[in-house]
Amino acid sequence: MAARYLKQHGFEPVIFEQGDEIGGQWNLRSPHSGIWPSMVTNTSRLLTCFSDLAPEPSAPIFPSSNEILAYLKRYARRFDVLSHVHLNTRVELIERDPDSGGWLVRSSATEKRNEKFLYAVIASGRFNKPSVPSLPGLESFRGSCGVLHSFDYKDPESFRGKRVLVVGCAISALEIASDLAMLGALRVVSTFRRQRYVMQKLVAGVPSDALAFTRFAALSAEVTPKEVLSKATQDYILRVFGSPERFGAFRPAGDFLSVGRALSQHYLPLVAEGRIAVKPWIGEIQDRNVRFLDESSEEFDAIIFGTGFQLSMPFLSSTISSILDLDAQHADLYKYTFHPDLPGLAFLGLWEQTGPYFPPLELQARWITYVWSGIVPSPPRDQMNAGIAAYRATRGKSQLQAMHLMALLFAREAKVEPDLREWPQLARALLFGPLSTISFRLSGPDRLLDAGERVATEARVLGTVGTAEFSSEQVAQLQVLAEARKDAEFAEFVDRITKRVDIVSQ
Repeated sequence: MAARYLKQHGFEPVIFEQGDEIGGQWNLRSPHSGIWPSMVTNTSRLLTCFSDLAPEPSAPIFPSSNEILAYLKRYARRFDVLSHVHLNTRVELIERDPDSGGWLVRSSATEKRNEKFLYAVIASGRFNKPSVPSLPGLESFRGSCGVLHSFDYKDPESFRGKRVLVVGCAISALEIASDLAMLGALRVVSTFRRQRYVMQKLVAGVPSDALAFTRFAALSAEVTPKEVLSKATQDYILRVFGSPERFGAFRPAGDFLSVGRALSQHYLPLVAEGRIAVKPWIGEIQDRNVRFLDESSEEFDAIIFGTGFQLSMPFLSSTISSILDLDAQHADLYKYTFHPDLPGLAFLGLWEQTGPYFPPLELQARWITYVWSGIVPSPPRDQMNAGIAAYRATRGKSQLQAMHLMALLFAREAKVEPDLREWPQLARALLFGPLSTISFRLSGPDRLLDAGERVATEARVLGTVGTAEFSSEQVAQLQVLAEARKDAEFAEFVDRITKRVDIVSQ
């Protein structure tokens, strides 16, 4: 995505790819990929695509990893990105070039090379260094299938007829536990420190991400106290999806804000059917035996950790790492992208997030491009320093971001957030429809002439927005939001909507 926009705006991109083809995590054959053969996206096809290329009409609502890989290849061919890719080339070091102020890149393929660049984008991914918790006796485990992380879960068939303990309550752990239960494992036990609220991927046939990640939800989140927002989200999850203990799992020990949520279509129904057992956290491991904190114990053939990843950029020089104060979870960056002491260096897609990554990735790539090409101004140094200071104050707290907030953050920096007043016929779709990438091609740099038609079509096809007219409930929600935002222009926009709905109802 970065190469596509940089190329369009006059740059000559060079992509270093350590695999033998493009695709990153979506290239199942690659040893650098952490996906598994039966994996499908947990985000819908509408929000797992870029604005320049719609998914195939026949694609399923939730595409497989092979379909996403094919999509990325089609995209790369369409914008002639492949000719800029150096395959089987691993970056070993990036450091500042003292002569030009640019960047020295040392890479290795058939031979080592040193090259100079004025600009560099770090787009190496957030999910490539597994994180495994320290557990008493883990090194003593002697199950026949061993200990592995979700990153190395490649052969579900090898667990057929086996007893498997899956550790974690995030998406990968719940999906792998479901996978094993449906593919013939003898027994699947799920264990974790805390029970999260669990959502399914579909609500009455509509993808839950299309319902959750809207511009209205993002605008509301910006002005609603976290506790109030958490309570509303928790109430929604309980009303639509139910509480985990009703399925035979544990009752979440806290509110939504403190325990979080996970997304899995099959996990809770499989718990309810007894095909996945739920246990409290691990107390001790001895040989094949695992003792849990409730003093029960079982023998297992395998332990699989779905416990997340650490932030890892080992190719950065020690100077760059020091400037970023880089550790396993954090990098000091202004809005996850720039640092004032590292001009010409940008970071793409290295935050943790709930929801589809493709929309904010595209918007972040556009922001980087527009800054370096002079279309939008670079953030002033004092502004970046203040932003980094605010980020540092959050260290030690959850770094999980929401997709719709990240999309708006980058859209505003790139100057491509649509003005609702300029699109009255699309206002309902733009507010309550899915926050897809095409909605950010209506205005500003790289706008598309057919963007409006596509926004309306997407909302109509999904069934989330059927007409251009707002319902009375939506108007009431907008009036509350206008009061909270204290924005005169937004208040005037809502007032016009209210008058229009009054006329229609009369």
